Amino acid sequence: MRLFDSHSHINHDEFDDAERAARIREIEEDPDLCYVMDIGCDMASSVLACEHAAKYPWCYGAVGFHPHDAKNFGPAEESLIRGMAKKPGICAIGEIGLDFHYDLSPRDEQRDCFRRQIRMANELKMPIVIHSREADGETMDILKEEGAFSEERKSWFAERPVPEGWESAAKDARVLLHCYSGSRELGEQYVRLGGTLSMCGPLTYKNARKTVEVAEAIPLEFLLVETDSPFLTPVPLRGKPNRSSYVVHTARRLAMIKGMELEDVAEQTCINAMRFFGITE
Repeated sequence: MRLFDSHSHINHDEFDDAERAARIREIEEDPDLCYVMDIGCDMASSVLACEHAAKYPWCYGAVGFHPHDAKNFGPAEESLIRGMAKKPGICAIGEIGLDFHYDLSPRDEQRDCFRRQIRMANELKMPIVIHSREADGETMDILKEEGAFSEERKSWFAERPVPEGWESAAKDARVLLHCYSGSRELGEQYVRLGGTLSMCGPLTYKNARKTVEVAEAIPLEFLLVETDSPFLTPVPLRGKPNRSSYVVHTARRLAMIKGMELEDVAEQTCINAMRFFGITE
């Protein structure tokens, strides 16, 4: 079985060296976990994502500034992120977006940071990993306004296989809605525009009716699985710090919803993630 944790934070700033080493060792000892995407949130975590992607054959990275840290994103940081995006094993700009739940950066600064990083991804012709919390409408509007779903952008990437009835989604914009928590209707709109959705630990929660509806409605060809480790631990381990190996629980729940075998869901979401991030080996 092949599993791809498409969103993790091995680079989390609260890990000391011993904890980070233990996390890496656990990944390497898991026979089913083939790939992990280490996602940047600020300068320090993006630097670590580059180091991990260069060092470990199973690790790939994304670099960028999370909306929480938008207040720290200036011209110097933008230049450094652009340079890191060209390093070996770095596959995307992210995670970027809007977070109007915590508002740890002023909203105008979040919007500006988000727009500048979409433009950077367009300049570099790279996939984008999106964080959106309590900002569904503005996130979609900014993505559209900045050309994230433009025909030009979609022309840079190979078309993806689609099931019958979803032919309009064949053109892939390489825009990933990480830990998707929006409505089924919005999820379908994203996919038809060329987007991809990622399922995370909340899919396993008892109150996850809306997310389950998304998983039921969206074909597996457009879905990834992730942990967002060390956050959002899935059932039955909720309450403990999340780990990349726990992605199997989200994949298992997705398989139950789809009426499929776990191995088939793991394989398809691994293929999807490799295609999305441009991983060929």
